Amino acid sequence: MARDVSWGKEGKQEHQLETHVGAGDSVKEFNERVNQTSRVSEFILLGLSSRPEDQRPLFILFLTIYLVTLSGNLLIVIVIRFDPRLQTPMYFFLSFLSFTDICFTTTIVPKMLVNFLAERKTISYAGCLTQMYFIYALGNSDSCLLAVMAFDRYVAICDPFHYVITMSHRRCVLLVAFSCSFPHLHSLLHTLLLSRLTFCDSNVVHHFLCDLSPLIKLSCSSTFINEIVIVTEGAVVLVTPFVCIAFSYVRILSTVLKIPSAAGKRKAFSTCGSHLSVVTLFYGSIFYVYLQPVSTYSVKDHIATIVYTVLSSMLNPFIYSLRNKDLKQGLQKLVSRGGSSAASS
Repeated sequence: MARDVSWGKEGKQEHQLETHVGAGDSVKEFNERVNQTSRVSEFILLGLSSRPEDQRPLFILFLTIYLVTLSGNLLIVIVIRFDPRLQTPMYFFLSFLSFTDICFTTTIVPKMLVNFLAERKTISYAGCLTQMYFIYALGNSDSCLLAVMAFDRYVAICDPFHYVITMSHRRCVLLVAFSCSFPHLHSLLHTLLLSRLTFCDSNVVHHFLCDLSPLIKLSCSSTFINEIVIVTEGAVVLVTPFVCIAFSYVRILSTVLKIPSAAGKRKAFSTCGSHLSVVTLFYGSIFYVYLQPVSTYSVKDHIATIVYTVLSSMLNPFIYSLRNKDLKQGLQKLVSRGGSSAASS
């Protein structure tokens, strides 16, 4: 059976037992008392840099990124909501992706901003588990929504005559509901497994957020079950949406190559270009971080984590609006409407 406290050499263990265990105490009771007094109540997030002169520039940088992310994604949601031309399944899914990105970034960046200016960069135990829960729930919701959007493009290009029936409003709502609910079960599983671990050696997290791998490395109890679940259930949840995306694009590519005209091929590919860019940015960084053993997790993974948690959410509105004529026209229409309203008032 795994021990709750990691002792050093056997001699050190015996010496501590002789010193601290009373005459009427058992070793089990002693271990329980040590666990109760050593269990951490908070974690220290080391962040991106420990140098004081870096904190203010980092604060300004990430505050700017956060404000751009909020305004960009909120603008996408508003444009899709009020433009009648954008009431299609593709934009329906995009609006939920933008809303999820707002929530995803809000789970991470505000705490980073506070820690940039704080002397003690701490987060409570409950706060850490809560942040980790929403990071995994919202991050996997993004992943599922990207898979749903790939399926939408597959039906539109490979089976256009049945598109209206296949992508009915009811089916679109069900797909979004599944994409936003199932990841919460996945996240809850890992959060509950992490909550059963004991942290008694150190509470210093070598990261700017509460992520599973660095937290597991801090535990002084057995993490065998956690690691088994990560490499089995975690890998399935992470890879399955990507496999669906890859399958959809293989079929799309096969169909597009059969189109005789070059203009037809360009038009077909143009509808997928934005989505492919987002998928490459998101999955490229997320696979780099998570498709490796927990023991190999290092500070070098911080940059990749920033890409899929912060930068991808900021860049998504630009990628979709710059490469999409309908969305670009919707944005221009919204801006001109706002300008005319301001002038009239």
